[in-house]
Amino acid sequence: MSTKNGYPGVLSASTTSYPVSPMSIDLEHALDTVRHAAKKGGEAALRRFRKDFGIEVKADQSIVTIADREAEAAIIDVLRAQFPDHRILGEESGAHAQSSRYRWIVDPIDGTLGFARGSCFWGPLIALEYEGKILAGALALPALDQFYSAARGLGCWHGDRRLHVSKVSDWSQSILSLGELRRLVAPPYGDAITGLAVSAKSARCYGDLAAATLVLEGRAEAYVEAGVKIWDLAPLPVLFEEAGGRFTDLAGGDDLEGGNAIGTNGLVHDHVLEAMRSSAEVDL
Repeated sequence: MSTKNGYPGVLSASTTSYPVSPMSIDLEHALDTVRHAAKKGGEAALRRFRKDFGIEVKADQSIVTIADREAEAAIIDVLRAQFPDHRILGEESGAHAQSSRYRWIVDPIDGTLGFARGSCFWGPLIALEYEGKILAGALALPALDQFYSAARGLGCWHGDRRLHVSKVSDWSQSILSLGELRRLVAPPYGDAITGLAVSAKSARCYGDLAAATLVLEGRAEAYVEAGVKIWDLAPLPVLFEEAGGRFTDLAGGDDLEGGNAIGTNGLVHDHVLEAMRSSAEVDL
């Protein structure tokens, strides 16, 4: 794989699988793989976008489409070809057991409701995890032809452009970007979120994965999400941190399983974290 001028390349379809030892991995190759997987997943979903995609309602009342399943299959095909011994957790297909301590976490279409309604703010989220630490990740907004990727020590990228978070440190001049507003304004988070929104310079609510990209691009200073699953957050720690930001759960830790998160430029992180902690309603 080429990383000419510091820019990670893209796998060709003919690339052979890459062997790794149980305790080591080539992160450049992992970055190349996650980018290729995001592109293939996005392409599969786009073939169904605003066309015949079929809708089913899952037990948790969320929806799933044919596009979700086809995109997940396309992503898993890429991951299996490059790292056949790795475990995989897919939102739609569940756990694919292997002996490796490496695990890929896949959400084929984050924002399925938006996809089904013809919105452009949806796409795959893919992450490589090793014993609880996210090593590489990607997210994409295929309808907008936007692809984001990162790996430890290799930077955060939007296509071939390296990303850096903003340098705004004053909350009154900051922009707050929110995930699913219906969950965030409900108990136990509502008071804290409202306080942050009214005290910031402005607040935005693109929702889902699109909300996180504003901070990565330096167009917002903080992102907050709550009440989601691990696959909705998995690539975000490495994306934020490699862009120079900070990413934690609402308690300041690194628990993705809880489904709650704060991602910032780092400079306003303590302010947002304290606001969430000090809310009389928040039960951490």
